[in-house]
Amino acid sequence: MKRILIFSLTYHPYIGGAEVAIKEITDRIDSSRYQFDMITLRFDRNLPAVERVGNVTVHRIGFTADAPKISDRRMPLQCKIAKILFPFTSFVKAVSLHREHAYDMIWAMMANYAAFGALAFKYTHPRVPYLLELQDGNSLAQVKERQPVLRLLWPLYRRLYLKADVIKAISRFIERLTREVGYAGPVVVIPNAVDTTKFSAPVPQEKLDELKNRFDKKKGDTFLFTASRLVLSRGVEDVIRALPHLPVYVKFLIAGDGQDREKLESIAREAGVYDRVIFAGHVGHDELPAYFKVSDIFVRPSIIEGFGNAFVEAFAAGIPVVATEVGGIPDFLFDPIENPDHAPTGIFCKVRDPESVASAVRRYLDDPALAQQMVTNARALAIEKYDWHTIAADMEREVFGPFGSRS
Repeated sequence: MKRILIFSLTYHPYIGGAEVAIKEITDRIDSSRYQFDMITLRFDRNLPAVERVGNVTVHRIGFTADAPKISDRRMPLQCKIAKILFPFTSFVKAVSLHREHAYDMIWAMMANYAAFGALAFKYTHPRVPYLLELQDGNSLAQVKERQPVLRLLWPLYRRLYLKADVIKAISRFIERLTREVGYAGPVVVIPNAVDTTKFSAPVPQEKLDELKNRFDKKKGDTFLFTASRLVLSRGVEDVIRALPHLPVYVKFLIAGDGQDREKLESIAREAGVYDRVIFAGHVGHDELPAYFKVSDIFVRPSIIEGFGNAFVEAFAAGIPVVATEVGGIPDFLFDPIENPDHAPTGIFCKVRDPESVASAVRRYLDDPALAQQMVTNARALAIEKYDWHTIAADMEREVFGPFGSRS
């Protein structure tokens, strides 16, 4: 049996795409062949310090607060301190756990505070293979702009990459970023995935009717839909500003919450379309299939996107997609004009261009046959290539198997 130690800044119940990927993959790996431990921040004093979550034994460390918000803007001071100290505290915890379990591999999720802890462990335990997983869609220039301190620490930051025995990237875009850093070792491109069965399954008509009544969807209305954290990097504001260029029966349903919700509400008022924008608030992941199926077109003109799980969820759910040609999205979304050699799976719009968003939506409105062709192709692609069972098998075959053993 191989034992793997994961370094992750956050984990359940604080989840995003990276945390979902860890759980979906580890849940599908044979527990008689692999066992996983994790070091992560506790944040909330009500969470257990040690807990079994699926096939991962989670060790939570660091200062805590009572039910804190953990976005950077709202995080309590003691949690911010815990985050800053995580490279040191996670390293100390890892050394202690390694004495007990003798790990065959360490797995750092993202080139952040967690990876610094893994890097320190690698320096002191060079025989243990170090896997770095990258999911962030920011370019290196954007990373430096967002975190100016990295300009001073750039030689050390590069070591997060250069000391890795193998890097897993979730898109070809991120693979290229690793080469820009100067990493010359093996890079395995394995995308994220979705529960295609859950998102393609029929939703009871009574549930759809309940949502239509809740959001006042009338006969003839077209619902644009996005599921996103409400931050201005996801392009939600560009969809809002696109509405004046579209017929009045086109409305915009937004599932999600975040620190920029008030700004987005203000943008809707300024654009004169507040009555056509529906802020549904936080929606649990299990509820999302119904939201996709009550809607007509999924639209998310992202500014950055490491991969884009929500687009593949839309593929599986069977609604057409509008997206920008950024990050990992071109790995799976093929526009019939931009990519004539591929079976089309969606339509591209330009970044920060509401009129382009409106034009892409009108292509679907004006050509229902094209929309249906997109849906058929996209659903087949999602089921074939972006199911978690496939991704977990790829991880075991291409990463854990060949790299997960001490030299």
